[in-house]
Amino acid sequence: MTRSEFITLLAGAAAGWPLAARAQQPAMPVIGFLSSRFPGDSTYLIAGRQGLREAGYVEGQSVTIEYRWAEGQYDRLPVLAAELVRRGVAVLVAVGGSTSVLAAKSATSTLPIIFSIGDDPVKQGFVRSFNRPDSNMTGVSLLTTSLGAKRLSLLSELVRQQERSLC
Repeated sequence: MTRSEFITLLAGAAAGWPLAARAQQPAMPVIGFLSSRFPGDSTYLIAGRQGLREAGYVEGQSVTIEYRWAEGQYDRLPVLAAELVRRGVAVLVAVGGSTSVLAAKSATSTLPIIFSIGDDPVKQGFVRSFNRPDSNMTGVSLLTTSLGAKRLSLLSELVRQQERSLC
């Protein structure tokens, strides 16, 4: 091997090192975000991004978020959910009502699905129980309907206590 061949080989290897190192780095995780709403209606995303930052994930730096908005066109949700699954997201977040969650559930039975709904996920058939969802789905339920009676009862009790203290 001549000196010029050796230098050419060494230069080629040195040029390839950064490419090889980059190829060995793990891919950035991708979160799929599915919503029945419009992008401007989702102010809660600020809290979600802050939570990700607190966990060490910064959008665009250490995690990618793929957004899909149905913009009130509920019939688009199954197509959007399937698109996110084909994209190969690591987790699917479904918000904006039960229709979004149903679309996500129909699109995959293996990817983790995190949902937020204002209904009972057990009644909807999304999870078996609150304590042990035992599927690929978990989430937050606002359950405003079942808590309404309790809130009114507490409010009534507070008013009675206030009236007694005024007498």
